[in-house]
Amino acid sequence: MAAAAISHLRRGAQRHALLCLSLSRRRFSSSAASPLAAAARRLLSTTVDAGTSSSGEHYKPPPFDPFRAATLSPSAPPLESPRIEDEPPSSPPPPEEAVASEAAHEQATLACQEVELEGLKAGVEAVKSREESPEEKEAWWLLGRAVVNYCGSAVGTLAANDPSTSQMLNYDQVFIRDFVPSAIAFFLKGESEIVKNFLLHTLQLQSWEKTMDCYSPGQGLMPASFKVRSVPLDGNSEAFEEVLDPDFGESAIGRVAPVDSGLWWIILLRAYGKITGDYALQERVDVQTGIRLILNLCLSDGFDMFPTLLVTDGSCMIDRRMGIHGHPLEIQALFYSALRCAREMIGVNDGSKNLIRAINNRLSALSFHIREYYWVDMKKINEIYRYKTEEYSHDAINKFNIYPEQIPSWLADWIPVRGGYLIGNLQPAHMDFRFFSLGNLWAIVSSLATQRQAEGILNLIEAKWDDIVANMPLKICYPALEYEEWRIITGSDPKNTPWSYHNGGSWPTLLWQFTLACIKMGRRDLARKAVEVAEKRLSDDKWPEYYDTRTGRFIGKQSRLYQTWTIAGYLSSKMLLDCPEMASILICDEDFELLEGCACSLNKSARTKCSRRAAKSQVLV
Repeated sequence: MAAAAISHLRRGAQRHALLCLSLSRRRFSSSAASPLAAAARRLLSTTVDAGTSSSGEHYKPPPFDPFRAATLSPSAPPLESPRIEDEPPSSPPPPEEAVASEAAHEQATLACQEVELEGLKAGVEAVKSREESPEEKEAWWLLGRAVVNYCGSAVGTLAANDPSTSQMLNYDQVFIRDFVPSAIAFFLKGESEIVKNFLLHTLQLQSWEKTMDCYSPGQGLMPASFKVRSVPLDGNSEAFEEVLDPDFGESAIGRVAPVDSGLWWIILLRAYGKITGDYALQERVDVQTGIRLILNLCLSDGFDMFPTLLVTDGSCMIDRRMGIHGHPLEIQALFYSALRCAREMIGVNDGSKNLIRAINNRLSALSFHIREYYWVDMKKINEIYRYKTEEYSHDAINKFNIYPEQIPSWLADWIPVRGGYLIGNLQPAHMDFRFFSLGNLWAIVSSLATQRQAEGILNLIEAKWDDIVANMPLKICYPALEYEEWRIITGSDPKNTPWSYHNGGSWPTLLWQFTLACIKMGRRDLARKAVEVAEKRLSDDKWPEYYDTRTGRFIGKQSRLYQTWTIAGYLSSKMLLDCPEMASILICDEDFELLEGCACSLNKSARTKCSRRAAKSQVLV
């Protein structure tokens, strides 16, 4: 198995080596060719140390972890080549005018990146020189204490470092989604090496074989978490070596694979390049392959008619049964953001044209679908209230056969006149009208929501401050499932009781995403107000994971203390508010080119109704 995998990786490196070298020559043929060409040659390195091998022939595959390798089936088939695109056919060289135009475009792009990088470097220096409050100093000390080292290098942060409990479960591991706010805090402090190590080591874990009851998921899956373990070296009980032991869901509660891990990884990779200027990392052979494996997994054809990702309960931050199976907003917002980020980082060449075209088509269809069908405000709810059902035609207004009786009684009195939000889920004959904070906030950050919709979401949060923020920001969802509904939908989950944990609990880690959304929309006043609310309690309460009750007055009944992403979310929010231009590393602006294209542009069937005009109207309204 190891030999087959190594052979596969060598073939992949050799196949991509000439391609990457030609790209580097074309891209860096300006007067500054000497240092840039050296950087281009380093792109061929596929080890953690970017300064090692510079050719595919000397490629060193990532070492197999003996702790995991011992569990691999000896009869397991070799890893298959990524099903990304066919080898590009030979074609005549492009005309000189096209080459000159492409070179000019690349030079302009590099110039823009240089200007942006200089601004971000100045922002980092401004953040480092700012005066910190006692709460921030304590938070930085706690964040430093949570750092995990592997073979002498920092590779992540523990999920929690709670000395009051001996049952750590998996809180003593490094989670991909949990590390993101820690990475943002380190970025803003000018400490990016830990993030680079994290990105490369989790990438190595991606290619390992994952099994659950003799079944293996698709290639490209990123782990939910990993742990550093010490194992005997070659059977010697006196010598030990450190290995990374990942969890792809086979050990998690509910045994659900994390859909959001790979999406967060792509988003974080793009942020790393923007703030450090180290775009060579993005263009490395192994990193490009990792991006494509994730995209291949997400863009694969299936039975679904919708452009949204179909996932099961527990596949994201809400990792327990909460009735979000289907097409939850959180996953769709992260999916859209990851596609936008990946499109910036994928190397453009003849072999990637089909992939980029697939990304553009999916982005166009996904943005229209979410903006058109997930958005509700008072006007839309009135339309749903008067829906006709059992409609059959391509021109049906009630396309998903939604019954007006599904509108919950709390919604009519809760939604403000000015404002609206994206619902939590949409499936045939089902709309989940709960407000989910992460999905709505990230829809703003990624520009999945239109400008008008983004303003409406923040207007709703402001109008319903006592429900969504109250004594501790922010409610993970509103309202909570109660009584018989709670029993049926959660399976009587004792951890997700009403107004606790994922069922209407308040999560301080959402502060940094709320801050990003507010900065993008020019509403820093709202973010400052939320941070001030949190700041009054977090330190005294020992930085808990979540808060309970309708208004967030109690520390969560099973909440871990000294929760790392609570600490990192607070630090990131404080620094972003003092230096808002740094938010650009995560924010995506509206892409109007997506509205010029259309996912069905090549389909001449009269049965297909083009939605381009409707998509444009969503932006212009």
